[in-house]
Amino acid sequence: MAVLLGIDTGGTYTDAVLLDEKQGVLGKAKALTTRHDLSIGIQNAIEKVLPFCSSPIQLVSLSTTLATNAIVEGQGSPVCLILIGYDADTLNEIKIDKLIPPQAIVYLSGGHTVNGEEQAPLDLAEAERAILNQAPHVSAFAISGYFSVRNPRHELQVRALTRRLTHKPVTCGHELTSHLHAPRRALTTVLNARLIPLLARLIQSVQKVLDQNNIQAPLMVVKGDGSLMEANMALERPVETICSGPAASSIGAQYLCRQENVIVIDMGGTTTDIAVLQGAQPVLNTDGAFVGNWQTMVEAIDMHTTGLGGDSEIRLNENNQIVVGPQRVIPLSLLGVQFPQVIELMRVKLKRKSAFERSVQPGVSCRFYLRQSRPEINPEAFSASQREIWNQLDNQPTHYVQLMAGLKYPTIYQRDLGDMIGQGIIAVSGFTPTDALHVLERYSNGSEEAARLGAQSWAKHLSVEADEFCRQVIRQVEYQAGKAVLSAAFAGEGYPAPDSRGDLGELLVDQALGARTSSAFRVDVSLQRPLAAIGAPVCAYIPEVAHQLKTRLYLPEHAEVGNAIGAVVGSILQTVHIAIRAINGGVCFRAFLPDGIRDFPDLEEAVTFAQEIARTTCTERAHLAGAQAAQIKLNRRDHFAKAGSGSLEKVFVETVITASAVGRPRLGSSD
Repeated sequence: MAVLLGIDTGGTYTDAVLLDEKQGVLGKAKALTTRHDLSIGIQNAIEKVLPFCSSPIQLVSLSTTLATNAIVEGQGSPVCLILIGYDADTLNEIKIDKLIPPQAIVYLSGGHTVNGEEQAPLDLAEAERAILNQAPHVSAFAISGYFSVRNPRHELQVRALTRRLTHKPVTCGHELTSHLHAPRRALTTVLNARLIPLLARLIQSVQKVLDQNNIQAPLMVVKGDGSLMEANMALERPVETICSGPAASSIGAQYLCRQENVIVIDMGGTTTDIAVLQGAQPVLNTDGAFVGNWQTMVEAIDMHTTGLGGDSEIRLNENNQIVVGPQRVIPLSLLGVQFPQVIELMRVKLKRKSAFERSVQPGVSCRFYLRQSRPEINPEAFSASQREIWNQLDNQPTHYVQLMAGLKYPTIYQRDLGDMIGQGIIAVSGFTPTDALHVLERYSNGSEEAARLGAQSWAKHLSVEADEFCRQVIRQVEYQAGKAVLSAAFAGEGYPAPDSRGDLGELLVDQALGARTSSAFRVDVSLQRPLAAIGAPVCAYIPEVAHQLKTRLYLPEHAEVGNAIGAVVGSILQTVHIAIRAINGGVCFRAFLPDGIRDFPDLEEAVTFAQEIARTTCTERAHLAGAQAAQIKLNRRDHFAKAGSGSLEKVFVETVITASAVGRPRLGSSD
């Protein structure tokens, strides 16, 4: 049987698993994700499992939370958004200005109507001027045309022009979705373009390590629906790797637990992802996956993601209560191992806090900043204030107070500092739940002394003992994880999260999760589905969540590398949708094809043609995605509406032809 190598690169750890299709797991390993050079962490993980391999590896598959984490944390490369036929007010509902500055958005005349007809001529001359003007300032281009899913002609023309003028990555909206919703299509296109450099670095890092270890096998990437695609396709469509890690964890959980109906909770260093398995398959969100504050148009696993993980930053809310996340930071226990000099500095700061430190949020005595050294980071492109911040830092940790003291206008520069952190230019270290576990001696993989100094700094501010502070942190993680599970369970029933219904809803959730013990009544909640927990930190937090929710918990063997297992046991799935609508009162029938429109005098003639195009296109995409021998299924759905109120007569609305290709990925040579 074939030997497969699964890799999962998360925000904190990189996992590797060797899997024999007949014997199961041959070897597994974890290594720290090295964000400044991903190949180091990948190499470290792979080297640990290669001794378990006695025959050539025939397939490598990669899952990752990097795309999801980047969106949750607001990270991404600068892009230009070219909108064809859009009105400026169209984007108001999605608040796209939080992703891209107004000066990087270009409006061109053009676009199409709902029937795929040109609503205005495309201004290619203006497009050329805009592309040349934007190119020096962006890493990629995103193109979204009005009703481009009905007719992509204008998007294709601008893409060809952009590639000729710049040779930079280009994303077209019609390639990512077949659904109608212009604002969300533009948003999804921007997210895809912002993620291209990020995923490119990851894939190049993996390929570099495979070459160094003489592993000559196809490289696959897990999509957000749990299926696989070949790495070159992933480079063009990185937004489809949104939910890649959680999708892989769901596939891996099913493989390990053999449970058909279960709620999967996957906790990593940065996020906690919750999904539902129904009939051994992850439930998909056909309306588009929610990630952080954004609803995309990516058909992916129906998942609830929250910025909660082992490496989430500890902070206080407006009520001076402990909150975990959503920002990820480097745990002090890890920083203390990598840079032992910070331990002595924390000792000094703990004894002698400056007036400035006492006036700001607790935790600054154990907060450090580091430059991120990557080839694409160009300080010459920074603003004057960003360069000043950059020059105050080094590749060694810089204490918060030292950084602020060196800036001309420290208060004014806070926003620039936040932007640089969001773009991944600067890394932050602070106190995390992982540090709390070190202090309580429930986990040991770093410097306990660094973690304890951080806990003491926080505890001093809150007037509690360090151990008690750490127990409060753990209880808060359990509480937030429980809330996330309840929110996912309610969403599966079509209801909003119970604590979103005001003070009473919040009270009920708090009581159910044991957050409020002094009350005149008690609330019990029992989940009717078991929990399956995947990820390194779950043993520390999820047993108490299952206890509070009175449900069975599966903590399967190899749970800590469940994502990497799920990465190699999935299949390739490609889907093509073609809609057919009546035009001019039913005089003809128009098929909205992948490259344009075509009219037919008869519906059945249009259906026959659309089925052939769908089959051919789907087969080609499955081949490009790396399928060995895909099976094609065709489905036809006819949609009718009543002619009028009380009428029994039906009027044709549209026919949708769907072609689906399913197959296992091609394997490399076994010689």
